[in-house]
Amino acid sequence: MFKTTVKDLLNKALDERTDLFLIEISISEDNKIKIIIDGDKGVNVDDCIFVSRAIEHNLDREDVDFALEVASAGATAPIVNKRQYNKNIGRNLEVKTVTETIEGVLKEISEEGVSLEWKVREPKPVGKGKVTVKKQATIAYDDIVAAKVLIKF
Repeated sequence: MFKTTVKDLLNKALDERTDLFLIEISISEDNKIKIIIDGDKGVNVDDCIFVSRAIEHNLDREDVDFALEVASAGATAPIVNKRQYNKNIGRNLEVKTVTETIEGVLKEISEEGVSLEWKVREPKPVGKGKVTVKKQATIAYDDIVAAKVLIKF
């Protein structure tokens, strides 16, 4: 009953703020609630406070003792929701499929998958030396085993 109530309150809050979406929720046996959210334009502290209050203010600690944590998906957290790709257009990603791992710039997304672009040095077709070549790949969402944003300094 408690888990259902928490999930219902969370869904109501996310229906109110359609720019936010759920990444993960866990509720332990001792009622420790951990919610990880993301947003189409990222998540700030006010977004976490909004979700936290939407749940906490509608539960009675006299009935059930609980702990609540609402956090954003971290910069190094894997991409687990299709909506997360949109805010990462133009960023470097590492995308793993069953057969290969590709590091490249996320150029565009579609209903079917993502398009990455990267540069490699290859031998010249004629003569000695190497030339820089742009490569592209379109990867279907169903083929992606794991994806994450690469942060470079």
